Amino acid sequence: MRKSLREYVRHGYGGSKTTTARFGGTASIAGVFGSALESVADGSQQAGPGVLDRVLLQGRSASEVMDALVEAVRPVDGTQDAEAERASIRGSLSDVLVRYPDADLLNLSAEQRTFAIERFTAMDVFHRYELDMCKTIQEKAPSASVAMRRLKEIKDYIKECVSASFRKIANARTPLTTGRISQVVTQALQDTFEVFEGYVE
Repeated sequence: MRKSLREYVRHGYGGSKTTTARFGGTASIAGVFGSALESVADGSQQAGPGVLDRVLLQGRSASEVMDALVEAVRPVDGTQDAEAERASIRGSLSDVLVRYPDADLLNLSAEQRTFAIERFTAMDVFHRYELDMCKTIQEKAPSASVAMRRLKEIKDYIKECVSASFRKIANARTPLTTGRISQVVTQALQDTFEVFEGYVE
């Protein structure tokens, strides 16, 4: 599993620096996502491709709110990157509700928004890895169930590594304020890919 991620970073993209650059869209969308979550929570002017009407969304199901957030942050444009980012936004919001069962997606606290950004980052790394490597994993696995299990293990490991990177940044007292989200996510991605690249068997 770790060897696969090492090869993905080292040989697939030529190292952690170029991999981080390739994931520039992840950092950019993370910034839009964080801004949208903060704006809808405090009722301020929203930036980004779409605008969320909090009044119209009141009383809607969590699934409907997630769909609205996805559309507002990352509209469909037909690219694989967009589809990965849309799936990552939705997955991160689902994880927020698992971690914080009483969370209001239209009024997330700063802590909950930080967790959403962390999970989005991890999910997007995984979804892009899956797009690039899923066929190879399926071909090398003895069965479909083994392939699925390996993908889940990789997803969980990516989550652990990204979470550790965010903790490291937080310990360095680098605030995840709205204007700095893209910068912090880029830093977390760089740190994560360095971990992948440096793995020794």
